[in-house]
Amino acid sequence: MTRWPIPDPMRRALELAREAAEDGEVPIGAVVTRYGKVIGEGRNAPRAAHDPTAHAEIAAIRAAAATLGDERLTGCDLHVTLEPCAMCAGAIVHARIARLYYAAPDPKGGAVAHGARVFDHPQCLHRPEVYAGLGEGEAADLLRGFFRERR
Repeated sequence: MTRWPIPDPMRRALELAREAAEDGEVPIGAVVTRYGKVIGEGRNAPRAAHDPTAHAEIAAIRAAAATLGDERLTGCDLHVTLEPCAMCAGAIVHARIARLYYAAPDPKGGAVAHGARVFDHPQCLHRPEVYAGLGEGEAADLLRGFFRERR
């Protein structure tokens, strides 16, 4: 199996995931880029924010939209350490993210390749290109370690 180098935006997403874990949050990080430049980033913070919508993807999308001054993130890429849930997949659709890169699959809560498969529905208004597995080992190790410590 060929192992591809982890791109810089995914490396940053992994750093953000580690920061989330240090704060007791599920270790997920996300970065939005446009033309290769970071325009938004976020990490999981539902516990700290007392907000069930404070997922890494939502934070990164909000930051990118604020940077651009536009709710449409046309031409932007989202790098995230875990397969997005249904809520985050919906936000990706509404933001018009062009490409989604995620590291680890989430068979229980993911909604891109698993579960709801949001982008596959005929009612889906926008379908980003999806690339999985970049940094999968490191992201999966972070998640396993986080949950192992809590059991």
